[in-house]
Amino acid sequence: MISKTKLFERAKNKENDELVETIIACKKNDKWLEVGKIISAPRRKKISINLDKISEESKEGETIIVPGKVLSQGDLVKKIRLVALNFSKMAEEKLKKAKVEYLKIINEIKKNPDAKGIKIIQ
Repeated sequence: MISKTKLFERAKNKENDELVETIIACKKNDKWLEVGKIISAPRRKKISINLDKISEESKEGETIIVPGKVLSQGDLVKKIRLVALNFSKMAEEKLKKAKVEYLKIINEIKKNPDAKGIKIIQ
């Protein structure tokens, strides 16, 4: 497990203000440290997941965390809450059509500081 100090050091190297804010919010809350560790990793290790993989690995009614970007390949037919760092424009359109609730990670940390009922997909 990465220390909070190391997490803060990683955040200093990032240029995206939203990413830095999300990493700091993860650092302040022990339940979200695992997500902070993943999103603070080097750019070459960033996660991108398509909707079809999310659909395969999720169950109806779950809250799914994607510590990276959600891409639009495939369809999402289950009613889930999808939380990610970023969404592609096409993925957002598909999620709106499917009436799936989707949020950014920073907003979910504010709503659910205890990280109850979340499932991380990498």
